[in-house]
Amino acid sequence: MFVYRNITLYSSGLFSTTDPNTDMSAASNLLSEDQFLCSICLDVFTDPVTIPCGHNFCKNCITEHWKTSDRCLCPLCKEVFNTRPVLRVNTFISEMVVQFRQSAQQKTSSSEQQVAKPGEVPCDVCTGTKLKALKSCLVCLVSYCETHLEPHLTMTGLKRHQLIDPVENLEARMCTKHDKPLELFCKTDQTCVCMLCSVLDHKMHEFVPLKEEYEGKKVELEKTEAEIQQMIMKRRLKIQEIKHSVDLSEEDADREKAEGVQVFTALKESVERRLNELIKTIEEKQKTTKKQAEDVIRELEQEISDLMKRSTEVEKLSLSEDHLHLLQSFSSLNIHHPSPTKDWTKVSVPPASYEGNVVKAVVHLEESLSEEMKKLVEAELKRVQKYAVDVTLDPDTAHPELILSDDGKQVHHGDVKKKLPNNPERFSDCNCVLGKQSFSSGRFYFEIEVKGKTEWDLGVVRESINRKGDITLSPEDGYWAIWLRNGNEYEALDDRSVLLSLKSRPQKVGVFVDYEEGLVSFYDVDAAALIYSFTDCSFTEKLFPYFCPSLYYGGKNSAPLIICPVSQTA
Repeated sequence: MFVYRNITLYSSGLFSTTDPNTDMSAASNLLSEDQFLCSICLDVFTDPVTIPCGHNFCKNCITEHWKTSDRCLCPLCKEVFNTRPVLRVNTFISEMVVQFRQSAQQKTSSSEQQVAKPGEVPCDVCTGTKLKALKSCLVCLVSYCETHLEPHLTMTGLKRHQLIDPVENLEARMCTKHDKPLELFCKTDQTCVCMLCSVLDHKMHEFVPLKEEYEGKKVELEKTEAEIQQMIMKRRLKIQEIKHSVDLSEEDADREKAEGVQVFTALKESVERRLNELIKTIEEKQKTTKKQAEDVIRELEQEISDLMKRSTEVEKLSLSEDHLHLLQSFSSLNIHHPSPTKDWTKVSVPPASYEGNVVKAVVHLEESLSEEMKKLVEAELKRVQKYAVDVTLDPDTAHPELILSDDGKQVHHGDVKKKLPNNPERFSDCNCVLGKQSFSSGRFYFEIEVKGKTEWDLGVVRESINRKGDITLSPEDGYWAIWLRNGNEYEALDDRSVLLSLKSRPQKVGVFVDYEEGLVSFYDVDAAALIYSFTDCSFTEKLFPYFCPSLYYGGKNSAPLIICPVSQTA
């Protein structure tokens, strides 16, 4: 269903000039918007066409209208056409529509540009509605719109005035003392001054034109802006880095949860399986004991039944008063030779013994737990080995009796004190040495071979530890370390020393540190076993790897501590 509007085109009196563009522009200015609307779509004509009856429509509108109608007729006057007319765009009306649209757009644009919006400088001359100022005059101290600016552009006297882009508060651009424009910059006092200030109040000062100082400051601002943009970029990169870190953390958390669920599910199943096996073993023992008892009771009851029958026969015969019957029956009873019966004095059914069953089940469970624990530590060790760092020994920290290899990877006690400078970093009394590398964030891991040694210390220390005289190895004193003494006594030097019970003697020890997490862990690399972990540590300084090969002991402890390359397995 269509809504139609009658459109009348006025032609008389519109085209009196010789320029057709002027004629169409004038015509479009005289005609109203309604006269450029299609009566079908009620919008401004698009590709206007004229049909034989003289009415005009958008080409697409009339085409679609005829497609949906049985007859080809005019939507306005209803005139019927036997054959569908050939539609050609009416170029005159089309050009009129273009002129109309341009005129309307210019009016809208002009209106929007002229009226001063909030934040824009208004014209000081306009009364009523304030139009947007195009320029400000530093001589008149007035801002002008396009119309009121014209005298400054045409009149000779006003052309000499200094015009600038529109600004508010023009009075602030004048010297309050001399009422002159601020045209110079005093570099001595770092302030804007007028020409009179430069000769009266700022004698012997250094001056430059405002434009020159402006350009210099602009360069500084551009440099500052570039620095700010660089800072912004760095912070955006830091945000991306942190987001990436969070993503990795989420991946690690998901993996850890999945592994935790898998391990604890396996442990739960193992516990349930061992419990079921224990209960089944106990029940089978009880069942066997019960069956033995039932068999013995059944046999006893049978003998009791037989004996009761015999007792009844004996009692019945003893009550007989028939002499002949008693004597004849007595011999058949075999009173003196009763029926053979089992000797029950040595028969017993002792209660089943359950001692050791629970212990045995727990031992089996412990073996399962140890297997799962070994798998966990193996997986954990592979992960921490990815944080391997290259550590070398620092000769400036080494005790004078220690001998370091040329590559800085081995150290042992030389039993001879060398003459070395007693610098602040060097250990004076204890046979210790630190790594050159320090760490103040993130995670790091390194491995040390301890094969053949009977004593050693290993770990990490904070930078500010005491290196002179006797030292105490404890977290409170800045040491997170473990040691070996007497060939087989392992100890973690925590706030309270912890004796370590190890299944095997480590040949290679791995040290892992998570600075932010406050974690220091020691691993038996070959056995893939956790030796000890310091947790909830508070790190606020640089950390250094710590090594102590201990004394020579006549060759018993001559083997060196060796920093090994980390073999990372997939």
